[in-house]
Amino acid sequence: MKKILAATTALLASAVAAQAEGTLNLFNWGNYTSPELLEKFTEETGITVTVTDYDSNTTALAKVEAGGSGFDLVVPSANYVPIYLEKGLLAELDMSKLSNHGNIAAEWKDVAWDPGRKFTVPWQWGTTGMAVNTTVYGGDVNTSDIFLDPPEELVGKVNVVPEMNDIMALAIFNAGGEACTEDLELLKGVRDKLMAAKPKWISMDYGTTDKLSSGDYVATVNWNGSTMRARLNNPDVVYGYPKEGYPLWMDSVGLLADATNVEEAYKFLDFIMVPENAAMISSFARYANGIEGSDPFMPEEMKTAPEIVVPEEFAAAGKFLPTCPQSATDLYTAIWTELVK
Repeated sequence: MKKILAATTALLASAVAAQAEGTLNLFNWGNYTSPELLEKFTEETGITVTVTDYDSNTTALAKVEAGGSGFDLVVPSANYVPIYLEKGLLAELDMSKLSNHGNIAAEWKDVAWDPGRKFTVPWQWGTTGMAVNTTVYGGDVNTSDIFLDPPEELVGKVNVVPEMNDIMALAIFNAGGEACTEDLELLKGVRDKLMAAKPKWISMDYGTTDKLSSGDYVATVNWNGSTMRARLNNPDVVYGYPKEGYPLWMDSVGLLADATNVEEAYKFLDFIMVPENAAMISSFARYANGIEGSDPFMPEEMKTAPEIVVPEEFAAAGKFLPTCPQSATDLYTAIWTELVK
């Protein structure tokens, strides 16, 4: 009898352990997921997370839309969430499984791209601007002319990140237009300016942090957190807010409609809404998060960092990009396709 009881106990223990373990497939922007966060999550839940990187919203959407990706969670930007919803690619969240949903900060609870936060939870948010090495360039850093009309000392030394919406928005704002414009005359001017500028660039590369740190890139269109990470390695790097206008963005995590590891995904979504854990993401990626109560856990240097605290004189120039109608997207895609050939 004792042997039977011992065997039964061992089987039950094994079953509980197996139930606690699992896998999760996260599809996220490159160099954007804290390894320490994943280690902590695995330690607490027994769930192993596999992260697959992408370098643009369009790349991620195309992969997910093709189906059969095997991904459970994806991290689209604000203006892409409605596209995922329209295509039926995200599952509505079961709030009974998200005990920390109430930790979402008030300003991020009822957002235009996901009213009531029924499909996504916050990951990080920030700005898209210019990063420049001041040992080479001593001019105005708060202008998108740096990549649209590079000064002589930057010719052949400028990188442009391969995110269509950000680049098109910066170029349109520079030309005096608004996001989602379908003004053909203005867009012709934007197209001509981009095409004239491209020969003066060195690359269209997503991985800017290390190359800014090392000096391989002297200037680049870049995101604020990536620039802060580079500046902590190389104090000659500064971040500029284009006075002509620049994008604001928030990336949010959504559960894919065809996810297979659903319970594991819910545990991860709930985990990243714990203030201390949200701060771990920010500590790694160097962007703000949307979770109330995370401030005490944030690195001190982020609280006053020029890449995080937008100067008052440039605050009004930052704009969240709306989801453009398909007619506008088609126009931008045509320009982008020609640009990246």
